Amino acid sequence: MKTQLTNIKSNIIGELKKIAGKSNVLTEYEDRYCYAYDATAIGEDLYLPDAVILPENKHQISEILKIANENKIPVITRGAGTNLVGGCIPLKGGIILHTSKMNRIINIDKTNLQCTVEPGVSVEKLQQEVEKQGLFYPPDPASLKVSTIGGSIAQSSGGPRGFKYGTTKDYVLGLEAVLADGSIIKTGGKTVKNVTGYNLNQLLTGSEGTLGVITLATLRLIPKPEERQVLLACFESIDEAAKAVTEIISAKITPSTLDIMDKNTMQTIEKFHQTGLPTDMDAVLVLEVDGFKESVPVQAGRIMDICRASGAKNIRISRSRQEADEIWFARRSAFGAVARLNPNVLTEDAVVPLDKIPDMVREIRRITDKYSLTVCIMGHIGDGNIHPNFSLDLRDKDQAKRFEQAAEEIFNAAIFFGGTLSGEHGIGYSKSAFINKALGPKNIELMKAIKNTFDPNGILNPDKIFARN
Repeated sequence: MKTQLTNIKSNIIGELKKIAGKSNVLTEYEDRYCYAYDATAIGEDLYLPDAVILPENKHQISEILKIANENKIPVITRGAGTNLVGGCIPLKGGIILHTSKMNRIINIDKTNLQCTVEPGVSVEKLQQEVEKQGLFYPPDPASLKVSTIGGSIAQSSGGPRGFKYGTTKDYVLGLEAVLADGSIIKTGGKTVKNVTGYNLNQLLTGSEGTLGVITLATLRLIPKPEERQVLLACFESIDEAAKAVTEIISAKITPSTLDIMDKNTMQTIEKFHQTGLPTDMDAVLVLEVDGFKESVPVQAGRIMDICRASGAKNIRISRSRQEADEIWFARRSAFGAVARLNPNVLTEDAVVPLDKIPDMVREIRRITDKYSLTVCIMGHIGDGNIHPNFSLDLRDKDQAKRFEQAAEEIFNAAIFFGGTLSGEHGIGYSKSAFINKALGPKNIELMKAIKNTFDPNGILNPDKIFARN
């Protein structure tokens, strides 16, 4: 068992309680235990924080970081803990800074198509509130019901809609953040166009909590599409599904989502949730089209024609919001269904060029067969982002070792095919050992220099992203 390497002195705990309030500083073992984990399966190791603090505003965060920086205490910022690469795990103990109490939507500006929110607001809550006013916030990570805006920005999270609408980074106009020394800065602004100096806004976005603590975000919104329709196209081979994707894009049609599930994924979902997925097919495409009411049936019709010409054996199309939600329920059930097979699920996040998707899927299947592992493959095929979900029991040391070997080969394959390690989950702890494979030494040197400039004492989310020494 591994525990914290840092012990915060009682007088420092007293100072932290004065800043955040006694009830907002948790030091009892039972209170800290659950914060030793995030959604990443990490085996039996226990990385216990020394304290968990629930700040209520940026000023408290500033004062907390001043103390932490002066005493070289690690600080790990945490939202809902849905991170899948060990990004919220306190590897060196220290302070978990939990932003759940900073959960206000400050304003929704219909005129300027933007909103300002605190980091603890859930993605789904924001989407619901802006849609009441006829607006739309497209980023949709799979865990959107609980995942927070702060966490989404820290990871630059994506989701199925990334194909048409882009990911979180495309919607961040401005940020307020607290740096390691307690300084409060603002980056970006309230305008879509902004090339005044270096783009610190985008530097913080996707930095995984290693450069600063986000306390406020101004996000771009767009008008809500009038109509949407979901299609489920079934194919006997992954190559036919990939061909359909290529033909759809070549036909200048841009679905809002373009996802894929393989046979193992569908069979696993149907084992636990009867959703009507075709378990005899090798792959299905889950597509959603949106836009003006008049355009949606036209787009859907053209997509159906293309899918049939590419070999689709059956196409299911939603006729109501309920039917659309049923199809998406099946797609979003994948992770939960796989989690019921074994105690652990490890989700990888490789991304490759579109024309290499069939090659990548075949290679994943070859590698997992080689190491006798159970894998369910799904992902956002429209942007080349493939998610192999591994069902494991990490208590089995041999199986855990085989997974590590398989994961490394999958990363190597993604890079070989012109892709990289992550499309939306980030690097965190679990992929940091492989980052040298994806980036050149000069790139890493520059990134470490940036980290050192923002956080010279290395207190912010230490041992994440870069290879551990």
